Amino acid sequence: MPTARLVQYLTGTALAVLLLTTAPGAVAAVPEPSAPTARTTAPAAATWQPPLSTRGRYIVDAEGNRFRLKSANWDGAQGSWTGSGSIADSANHHAGQNSYGIPLGLDRVPLSKLLADFHDLGINSIRLPFANEMIHTTVPVPDVAVAANPQLRGKTPLQIFDAVVAALTQDGFAVILNNHTNTSRWCCGIDGNERWNSHQSTQQWADDWVFMARRYAADPRVVGADLYNEVRRDVLDDPNWGLGDDHDWYAAAQLAADRILTEANPNLLIVIEGINWTGLPVDGLPHGRPTLTPARTLSHTLVATHKLVYSAHFYGYTGPRHSGATGIGETHDPRYQDLTRDELYQALNDEAFFVSEEGGRHFTAPLWISEFGIGANESGAAARAWFGSITDYFADQDADFAYWPLVGWEGHDDWSLLRYDTDGHRYGLLDQTDWRSAAWNRLMTSPTRTGPVAAVPTWRMLATDHGDYVESLRVRADGDWDPGAYKAACPDGLRLMGLGHTAGRGLCTDITAGDLRAAGNTQTVVTDERYVPQGGDWASGYTKLQCPSGHFLIGYSRRGGRLSAALCAPARTSLGVTGRTVWFDRSDNRPADAYGGDFAYGDHKGQCADDEYAAGIAFTTRIGSTAGPAALLCRRLS
Repeated sequence: MPTARLVQYLTGTALAVLLLTTAPGAVAAVPEPSAPTARTTAPAAATWQPPLSTRGRYIVDAEGNRFRLKSANWDGAQGSWTGSGSIADSANHHAGQNSYGIPLGLDRVPLSKLLADFHDLGINSIRLPFANEMIHTTVPVPDVAVAANPQLRGKTPLQIFDAVVAALTQDGFAVILNNHTNTSRWCCGIDGNERWNSHQSTQQWADDWVFMARRYAADPRVVGADLYNEVRRDVLDDPNWGLGDDHDWYAAAQLAADRILTEANPNLLIVIEGINWTGLPVDGLPHGRPTLTPARTLSHTLVATHKLVYSAHFYGYTGPRHSGATGIGETHDPRYQDLTRDELYQALNDEAFFVSEEGGRHFTAPLWISEFGIGANESGAAARAWFGSITDYFADQDADFAYWPLVGWEGHDDWSLLRYDTDGHRYGLLDQTDWRSAAWNRLMTSPTRTGPVAAVPTWRMLATDHGDYVESLRVRADGDWDPGAYKAACPDGLRLMGLGHTAGRGLCTDITAGDLRAAGNTQTVVTDERYVPQGGDWASGYTKLQCPSGHFLIGYSRRGGRLSAALCAPARTSLGVTGRTVWFDRSDNRPADAYGGDFAYGDHKGQCADDEYAAGIAFTTRIGSTAGPAALLCRRLS
């Protein structure tokens, strides 16, 4: 969200200023929201069928038709207090707007009128931020907070959130829930909301997500869970992507996604934003905006293969290595609005848009730019040019997007698309004096892919870096198949296609064969050479873990650096027996122009061809050798 916050703190003996802004216990016992009632006439936004899922870089509806997220952020429920002064004084809230912990505008405009204006903007979906504190608050909001909506008087923030969700979905909008903050305080900076676990444990955070996902599970137009907003450095430490510690955003997102999909609502899209900021924004010290770049070498694999969406935020006053500060805390790094058009487009691709490559990589997923924006009163030529350039890029890339923010108070927040005065009169983008209209209209009306999206092969990686990575529900149903080992298994519908030599990484796909597994949960754990036929030594001098005839590899396990077991499943159709040995203990051995991407960065990798399946893994425990996978037995599918 668009705000700049300077916070001073000491690191060692030096005084550093860190601005980390690019964008502006028991759950309370409250009644469950009722399922939405049917409308007699469907609004324009309702011409889609939930639930949503993904096909390659696209989001599709239940009928397989493209559903482009043309969204805006209706903020307020995440909190508006700036953290200093009395919370009761509106002057101490962002832009002088006291949201009372509920979506903005309900004090000024009837809910039905707000939704009608949303439709007039042309948007089809709403990113709806909330704070964990909102979930647990039991005190009703004051009547003044809902003055234009008396039916909401006497309700808690969560109950009002329920009413807003129901109204949106009944009116045809898709709703993506966004956990924006821990506490009800305006984001983002050194505000105690830097990470998902800044004011709470990761366990509590995931518990809250299960609660919210279950709460709206009966409403199919609640389509997504945007796990956390702008993960960034706190006073002492950076977040990371894959180190396995308490600040590991990759692992936390993986955990929350798994619990949401298995314990609450398997139909939700899971939206994972990249890391927003690391380091100290001081010239000469390491700092920057990783965004989604870590996903190139470590991407998420969910138990539901077609539910992952990645997201990123872009604002003109920030930059790839610029925190957004002005004056104290400002570095000499360029802001996005300082870049040439070509430089901006290259930065957008490098930091985020690479995930939407259609070539089939382990990280391929739809990309949602879930925040961008600018003020209606902005007069700077560079900032205005940036807004035109970035909306042109979104249009040219046919991107999914969400503008920040949707609703504000007239005379307070000129970034809002729609502003309302105390009498409910509307100002903003729908009025022709707003300079942003030209760029917005180009974005909303530019050519876009519509209609059916064909299924494409899926590629996903496995990573046993810090523990189990079993993404198959069918495998999980059979229990712990190698106690004490780090285990990995491909999501249901995919087969194991590649392995790294030392890193414990794997690659899964459904290319050529689709879901190859026979019905039922039968599986075979292979720990010795009992299934290697006489005369069938395909890796002489090496231990060979080979699947039984008619089976294929879906997983593996390791103990330290040593391969422990192979996991095999029966095929639904007869498999070929002609095969070859793919060695990768000394160098990469992958097909030319192989799909999947670098799933084991820095490690030697072996990968079967697209028309093959993996039937065995070979390794050695000879002194001086690495005991990880050294070869794959790759056989023709038919």
